[in-house]
Amino acid sequence: CGSDHVKVTQSPPCSVTAVNGVRFASLDGDADRLVYFYFQGICLYFHIADSKFHLLDGDRIAALSAYFFGKHLSILGLNLKIGVVQTAYANGNSTKFLKSLNIPVACVETGVKHLHHKAEEYDIGIYFEANGHGTILFKESVNVLLKSVSQDNLTEKQKQSLKKILLSIELINQSVGDAISILLFVECVLAIENLSMEQWESQYKDLPNKQLKCKVKDRSAFKTTNADTELVSPASLQTKINEYVKKVKNGRSFVRPSGTEDVVRIYAEAETSEEVDTLANNILKELQMYC
Repeated sequence: CGSDHVKVTQSPPCSVTAVNGVRFASLDGDADRLVYFYFQGICLYFHIADSKFHLLDGDRIAALSAYFFGKHLSILGLNLKIGVVQTAYANGNSTKFLKSLNIPVACVETGVKHLHHKAEEYDIGIYFEANGHGTILFKESVNVLLKSVSQDNLTEKQKQSLKKILLSIELINQSVGDAISILLFVECVLAIENLSMEQWESQYKDLPNKQLKCKVKDRSAFKTTNADTELVSPASLQTKINEYVKKVKNGRSFVRPSGTEDVVRIYAEAETSEEVDTLANNILKELQMYC
C-alpha cells in the first residue's frame, strides 16, 4: 500500500476510497519516498462515477520545488544557480518544463548516490527519483547570503519571498530519506502559492510511458553509457532501438541491466499510449533474442 505500489501500478492503495479532489500522499514503509495522488470525476451521491486516478510523482515534486525557488529568488533579484538532477527514468515532458523555466537539468546514472553528488554542484540542487526518493540541497553560502540581505532595501513582497526561502531551508532535511520533511515542504508550497492538485498537475502533461523487463542469460553482456541511456554492447541492439524510436512521435527508449538479477529493464515513452506499447513491445522482442 506504500508509494512503490502507487507509482508502479498507477493505482491507489486498496484501503483508499475515491473522494473527488481530495489530496492524498503515499509514503513507503520507512518514509523515505513520497508520491501524491488525487481523484477526479463526477460525484454521484456518496461515490465518484468514472473517477480518474491522477499520480504526482517525484518528477512533479522536483518541478514544483524548482518553480517555487526560481520564482522567489527572481522576486529578490538574486542570481543563484538552481539545478535539477534526474535519471533517464524521468518523464521527458518534465525535463522540457524545467528547461522552459531556464532551470538547468542534468541526467545521471540511476541511484541516489549519483543524484546527490551531482546536486552538490548547484547553489540549490534538487533531485527526486520518479518514485519520490530524494531531497533538496543548499550550499552553506546560500544560507549565509540570504541571512545577510538587508531588509531595509526590500519591498514587502521581497521580504515575504526571503522569509519563504529561509523557512524552507530550515524545514527541508538535506539528508536524503526524510519524506516527512518533503511532504511538509510540498504542503507549504501548495498553500503559499494557492495551488490545487489540478493546477500543480497542469505544469506539464506526462508523456505515456511503459516499463518492462526481460530475463536474459547474462546481464553482464549489456553495457551502457551516457547515464544509462545508450547501449555500448550489444551495439547492434542499440541500433535497433534507435530505429524503433524514430518511428514514433516524441519517442524515447533505453534498456539497462538490473543490478541484482539476470534481467534487462526496458523504459519507453511516446506521444500516445498506443505508440508507447508498440515501441516497448518491439524492443522486448529484440531482447528476447538474448534469452
